[in-house]
Amino acid sequence: MKARLHHVSIPRPPGSEAVARAFFGGILGLQEIPAPASLQGMDVIWFKAGEDAELHLFGEEPLDDPSIRHFCLIVDDLSALRRNLSAAGYAPYDVEPIPGRPRFFCRDPFDNIIEFTMIVGDFLALQDS
Repeated sequence: MKARLHHVSIPRPPGSEAVARAFFGGILGLQEIPAPASLQGMDVIWFKAGEDAELHLFGEEPLDDPSIRHFCLIVDDLSALRRNLSAAGYAPYDVEPIPGRPRFFCRDPFDNIIEFTMIVGDFLALQDS
């Protein structure tokens, strides 16, 4: 059996639909897709996040959570995205480097952590060096 990621669900404060759409749809360029009719009353926003992966944002009161849980998006131009996030008032930050995978992290408007990366060359071969 082969498993693959279908979707990630992250919280956002109730009433933050416009901010969510501006960040995920506007800055990150993800395409919003309709949630199933059966979930319309659940305060959810769905985005397409790749060929067959989705990002689901659900309304939930914020928690005081110092966790480093995060999800990662592969992007075409890491430098341009970092500039766009900074220009929009976000604070991208660096973490330990991974050979063949330049990356940075940034918090979304709701304090969720997102990793942004690119795969450069033969990532797996670089891990053996």
